[in-house]
Amino acid sequence: MRSMERSAAVDELIAHTPGWRGTTLARLREIILAADPEIVEDVKWRRPSNPLGVAVWARNGNVCAAPVLKERVRLSFFAGASLPDPAHLFNAQLEGKSRGIDFHQSDKIDEPALQGLVRAGVEHNVSKASRKP
Repeated sequence: MRSMERSAAVDELIAHTPGWRGTTLARLREIILAADPEIVEDVKWRRPSNPLGVAVWARNGNVCAAPVLKERVRLSFFAGASLPDPAHLFNAQLEGKSRGIDFHQSDKIDEPALQGLVRAGVEHNVSKASRKP
């Protein structure tokens, strides 16, 4: 059974994100929630400069986050450097452990490839958790 439980805080974040960035964030949310039945969404990192915070999806640890930036929506994968990316979606944050995908106003979202990345992120976290004593 798929829970796909939605967070009221993410609802609020989307509602207060104007124009195409809000629409893009809402679409990314749908894709992420559909990718894994046990993924949990929340909003983290609220601060005075960003009072609505950042949408985060987690299962056995953080999988991805979607900060809304001035000119783009970035989907950051916390273990991105460890994930296969056969469709070459990663185009930001290419140094370190994380990897990101910047979405601009006219960009199309490769839904199957993005769902594959989400599933790979979940699998990475689940396998890492199963190796802990």
